[in-house]
Amino acid sequence: MRDSVDERLAIWLRELPGLDPIKEQIISRISIVGRAVSEGRSESLDSNELAYWQFKTLLMLRRQGPPYELSPSELADILGLTRGALSARLAGLEERGLIVREHERDDRRRVTVRLTEPGRHAVQTQLDGEDAKEQRILAGLTDREKQVLANLLRKIVVAVET
Repeated sequence: MRDSVDERLAIWLRELPGLDPIKEQIISRISIVGRAVSEGRSESLDSNELAYWQFKTLLMLRRQGPPYELSPSELADILGLTRGALSARLAGLEERGLIVREHERDDRRRVTVRLTEPGRHAVQTQLDGEDAKEQRILAGLTDREKQVLANLLRKIVVAVET
């Protein structure tokens, strides 16, 4: 079985005899898979009428578990945003009914950002769309091959992160 990487590599090996063919195959294929995953996620976001930052905001609330809420400062810290930038982003999500900002009863100065049922549905729809596309990407592998690949990629990620 041959792919586009094999075809390009054959040309480059003639032109660059010192090229490491194994490294080139690995990096090229990781790049192609990364693009496919990214495109699939973008297509899902587009079909769900969500911007990436909106989904990420909703996802961070969903990740908290019930009742799916955080203070604005906690959410801003998780997202790496200033409080002002977060406030502007939350307004649009609130208008769409995906989140609510509620003042605490005991201290009206304190606000909680909570994911609504439509917000949870939007997150789940996006995750389901991503999952379907990503399952198709991995469909050619057996369960055992997927585990081996996951373990090998972990070694690469550890090397990158250290």
